[in-house]
Amino acid sequence: MARKKKMSSVEKLDKQIAYLGTAKFTAEKFLSVRLLTMVIFAFALYYFTDISYFVIPFLAIAYYYLLYYVVITAPIKKRSMRLERDALNFFEVLTLSLESGRNLEKSLEITVENVSSELSDEFQKALTEVRYGKSLVEALKDMKTRIPSETINNILLSITEASIFGSSLLENMYAQIEFLREKQVLNVREKLNQIPNKISIISVLFMVPLMLLLILGPLLVQYIS
Repeated sequence: MARKKKMSSVEKLDKQIAYLGTAKFTAEKFLSVRLLTMVIFAFALYYFTDISYFVIPFLAIAYYYLLYYVVITAPIKKRSMRLERDALNFFEVLTLSLESGRNLEKSLEITVENVSSELSDEFQKALTEVRYGKSLVEALKDMKTRIPSETINNILLSITEASIFGSSLLENMYAQIEFLREKQVLNVREKLNQIPNKISIISVLFMVPLMLLLILGPLLVQYIS
């Protein structure tokens, strides 16, 4: 049995860049710019600051990885959250279109026309590919390479499997919509549960120093005078 060919680091980075949706650069360009700017950053620290020579390489390495986080990782995470926020509304409208007896492609066209969102734009790209000769299943599979959300990709997989094997797409969509609703509720609960922790941190950072100042202030004034 032939082993699967391992994906190179450049191919993995290209895959990550595709998740950005509208990225204007390739993996090779990003790697080149990151290396060049790291070297410039290191020389700038060397010539224009008094930082120790031993510290500069560590700062340069930190910049190297921080740039990846700022340009790739953080935007992908934000885009995934935006797409998942769009998903419930989009798939609810899609399900309503399917309930009226239309086929999947026509239902997607109607949904795209009536829903304005980033996820809707991605489906519009897939429908454009269909008009240029791809099958809808192929277009949806290609769409998955541009979507960083595992939740949405699972829904796309369910839609393509229903189209291929002829299973009930409506029942599948009902289940997916219920899952999206439950996930949104869980996300809200998670954010609510984080509020006490955030308040505690704010209290420690601001209230405790203020209380110490009120308690020790008179003593300090007395000591100074």
